[in-house]
Amino acid sequence: MQNVLIVIHLLIVIALVGVVLLQRSEGGGLGMGSGGGGGVGGFMTGRGQANALTRATAILAGLFFITSLVLAVMATQGRTQRSIIDGAPAPAGTTAPAVPSGPSAPNAGGVLDQLRQMQNQGGSQPPQPGAPTR
Repeated sequence: MQNVLIVIHLLIVIALVGVVLLQRSEGGGLGMGSGGGGGVGGFMTGRGQANALTRATAILAGLFFITSLVLAVMATQGRTQRSIIDGAPAPAGTTAPAVPSGPSAPNAGGVLDQLRQMQNQGGSQPPQPGAPTR
């Protein structure tokens, strides 16, 4: 059903572009070959043609709007609303850092806590700013 509606939507878009291009503008547009006044050889008078093209543009624009809304509704049907946080995958191959037994802090396991753990375990300490390197 969605594919059929997309094809109808595309046909409406093509027709809408064609009707808009046929309308007379200040520069003449693509409708400049009609002779301006419409004369005997013309299909319609200038005013009748303008009214018909304006009406066709309005109808096609309304159909475009309706098909756009229906396609948007169809695209969202069947989707369940879920939280971004619930669906976040855990990084592969990493383990959670050990949380200290002290009071829980909002940023427990942060960079400062990891450096503090390395310092308490006797691991290598990062160079201090301003300290000379050998």
